[in-house]
Amino acid sequence: MLDDQKPLASRWLRLSVGLGLGNGVLLILQAWLLAQIIDTVVFGDASLDQVAPWLWPLLVLFAVRAGIAWASEQSAFRAAAQVKISLRDRLYRHIQAAGPAWMAGQRSGAIAEDLTRGIEAVEAYYARYLPAMSLTALIPLAILIVVLPLDWLSALIMLVTAPLIPVFMILIGSSVERLNQQLWKELARMGAHFLDVIQGMTTLKLFNASRREAEVIARISEDYRASTMRVLRVAFLTSAVLELFSTLGIAIIAVFIGFRLYQLDLPIPDLIAPPEISFVTGFFILLLAPEFYAPLRNLGTHYHGRMEAIAAAERLVAVMDTELPAPPKQLASLSADSPLHIRFEDVSFSYEPGRPALAGAQLEIKPGERVALVGPSGAGKTTVANLLLGFIRPEAGRISIDGEDLNALAIDDWRRRLAWLPQQPRLFQGTIADNIRLGLPDASLAEVRQAAERAQAAEFIDRLPRGYETTVGERGAGLSGGQIQRVALARAFLRDARFVILDEATASLDPASEALVQRALDQLAEGRSMLVIAHRLSTVRNADRILVIDGGRIVEAGSHAELIERDGPYRQMVRLLEPGGAHV
Repeated sequence: MLDDQKPLASRWLRLSVGLGLGNGVLLILQAWLLAQIIDTVVFGDASLDQVAPWLWPLLVLFAVRAGIAWASEQSAFRAAAQVKISLRDRLYRHIQAAGPAWMAGQRSGAIAEDLTRGIEAVEAYYARYLPAMSLTALIPLAILIVVLPLDWLSALIMLVTAPLIPVFMILIGSSVERLNQQLWKELARMGAHFLDVIQGMTTLKLFNASRREAEVIARISEDYRASTMRVLRVAFLTSAVLELFSTLGIAIIAVFIGFRLYQLDLPIPDLIAPPEISFVTGFFILLLAPEFYAPLRNLGTHYHGRMEAIAAAERLVAVMDTELPAPPKQLASLSADSPLHIRFEDVSFSYEPGRPALAGAQLEIKPGERVALVGPSGAGKTTVANLLLGFIRPEAGRISIDGEDLNALAIDDWRRRLAWLPQQPRLFQGTIADNIRLGLPDASLAEVRQAAERAQAAEFIDRLPRGYETTVGERGAGLSGGQIQRVALARAFLRDARFVILDEATASLDPASEALVQRALDQLAEGRSMLVIAHRLSTVRNADRILVIDGGRIVEAGSHAELIERDGPYRQMVRLLEPGGAHV
């Protein structure tokens, strides 16, 4: 996955590496100037005025190298930014395509970690590791080309000791990959559990379980701390080894140069003894020696960023490998004014093998008909809604819309003709007008007001401090349940959808709010096909037709009066539930 994203960053990476190489060339020139200045001052007894012509170019070099280093960092950051933007977009679109049915089986905290820290961890790979890997090959090579004609012995020492650094880096760093993978798993577990606890804090407080969950979080956090320290221990060990070998290499070069400067015999055969060396040359090589090993040390430092990025990428790949619903075979579309006639023909679907949610279900919703779907919990009511919304696809059978197979319709075109009102509508941070416009983003304020009036919401909105420009919090914080439900109804009116799915829109409302919402629903049903997924019998009496579902099959159908006359499942539910006003 990391390699697949390289083309997005290649232009900026090449620029970053080119600037880094230019900085390395200027570094060689800087070392030469510095060696000349020191030699002139120490052995030529030169004054400040005499070395000034050398100092000014040196100061210019410092400034130019600082600018190039900044530009190289910016280029590397832009390379990583391009990849992160692309990854976030791909990951979000993939999750969106997977749909709510897939999201329902995931831990939102783990997904949030993948979308935030998981993608941020990839930055080190593109902004640090890849440029460092290229510069590790280029800058030492440039220094070797300069040193070799001046002193072949120093070049040989560099050539022999340099490979030891990446070899030991890989040997020690390979164990970090396993530790990083474990670290990311524990991070995802901690993030997911922590978010679940925060979202359920009210319930935990009511059941006096918050202290117990705090202890669980503390235990998970301690495991994560221990894993982090294991990774850091290996990282510090790697840094120590790299510093040791680079220091030894520099020390060996310094010893051999020192021997020759003091005209001492080297501990090597005379046949291969190198020539004498001047102070300028020796000092110049000594200045370059640390810079020769610096890219290798930097690569070792950023190698751990690579390991972390690989561990994070594995989590992202696991999400991206989620199987998506098959795309439509053809982009058929519905005409704008055609009546909607919906049929389920032997439709079957299973969330898990051996546990069918629907088993050969057959149902029909005629144009302009108001159909209620009732049945016990787990009978398949929500599955029917998810199939119609396009979140899941039938495993067998066929869903037809005006005779067209739903699988052959452009899903976006189909959803534009839908309105869905769940039990707990979601309002987002923003103004009430913006939340209503979710149904039709280009709607004018006059259209928003009209939709709110039809949804019985205009009265309470007008009483708010800023009316339709009043800001509400996440999940509609600041509004009551009935007010949230009526704002969601206003969305449906504004959308003017020709098929409406209601998932017990009056559940959990007080009698006054329920009456207002029910009045708005009756108005919404006029001239539209409507499927009402009912959990209370009181909401289905006015339906044109009631479908009773059980075990994934429609077992009974008819009006309320017709079904009461029969001694079937619906009549039994009425006997059991109606005295207490219970839910179906």
